[in-house]
Amino acid sequence: MNGWGVGGWGNGFLRLHLLGGCGRLIFWILFMEKTSVDGEEILQRVREARAKLKVELGKVIVGQHEILEEIIYALLSKGHVLITGVPGLGKTLLVKSLAKTFSLSFKRIQFTPDLMPADIFGSDVVEEDPATGRRSFRFVPGPVFAHMVLADEINRTPPKTQAALLEAMGEGQVTASGKTMPLEEPFFVLATQNPIELEGTYPLPEAQLDRFLLNVVMDYLPEADEVAMVTATTRPAGEGPLPVFSREEVLELQDRVREVPVSEHVIRYAVRIAAATRPDNANTPEKLRDKIKWGAGSRASQALVLAGKARALLEGRYAVAIEDIQALALPVLRHRVIPNFHAEAEGIRSDDLIREVLNTVKE
Repeated sequence: MNGWGVGGWGNGFLRLHLLGGCGRLIFWILFMEKTSVDGEEILQRVREARAKLKVELGKVIVGQHEILEEIIYALLSKGHVLITGVPGLGKTLLVKSLAKTFSLSFKRIQFTPDLMPADIFGSDVVEEDPATGRRSFRFVPGPVFAHMVLADEINRTPPKTQAALLEAMGEGQVTASGKTMPLEEPFFVLATQNPIELEGTYPLPEAQLDRFLLNVVMDYLPEADEVAMVTATTRPAGEGPLPVFSREEVLELQDRVREVPVSEHVIRYAVRIAAATRPDNANTPEKLRDKIKWGAGSRASQALVLAGKARALLEGRYAVAIEDIQALALPVLRHRVIPNFHAEAEGIRSDDLIREVLNTVKE
């Protein structure tokens, strides 16, 4: 995907946003002021790159198309992802394959009850100079010093270690031995948790869950996809995925995502969706208010719009639409909306509450 010619996107997108995000003709006029490349041609290149990405990931990943796309939206939005799913669904392979297609370094951390923050950040080791016999300390970086980090079974480690990783996610830096070291961008964490085992686990508090842009649920494959997966993984290994993006292009895309225009109408819709999950909000329907213990905060509204920008860009569209907000409501809100005791007693999950919100809030 080299040679996009995306350098002129910024001013065109920004000026279109200031004008209210009107139509295709205005986009072309503003865009052509800054670049000789036709706007439609650039968006076509985005669509082609997205199709190529699907082909490369399809070499090793069968099915899970929606999950893959949601993870890519989060990566381009500079967010992090919490993956919920039972063991044996290929979460590690999925993340490693993504790292290859985006030309990013990858590290995996297996979270255990005895894992310490130093096991994530790194620590100082003593080195002795053979010639002089002098000893000195040298910092050995931990696995967090990678572009893409898989935090496997994050709910198996105590809160102290969980908080250490979440600090790196929020600040983009690590402090060890009194020194603050920045993490090279892009820095992307995918944390997994097993929803069926509760013994020996330390569930993430709601405030820490809110740090994840998306919570995607990885489910069992349909029969046809599972047959294809078993067939592919039990024969001699074939060609792995090839890089589609360079690291520099990923950084460029992350900048361009924020410049995708979004109208005030769409932003208001996203804010109303998030507000309708709050039990103390005056506009929340009574039937929802009686089922929700805790609703989504303002960070959810930001996540809906930002992930919506990434989705619009990758689909080759000129601005964020209502459909983007609706498509992302579940992964953005499911870990931020907490059902109360009455809802749990009736078997109502957060996904059910969010769908009801979508049915209730008018466009």
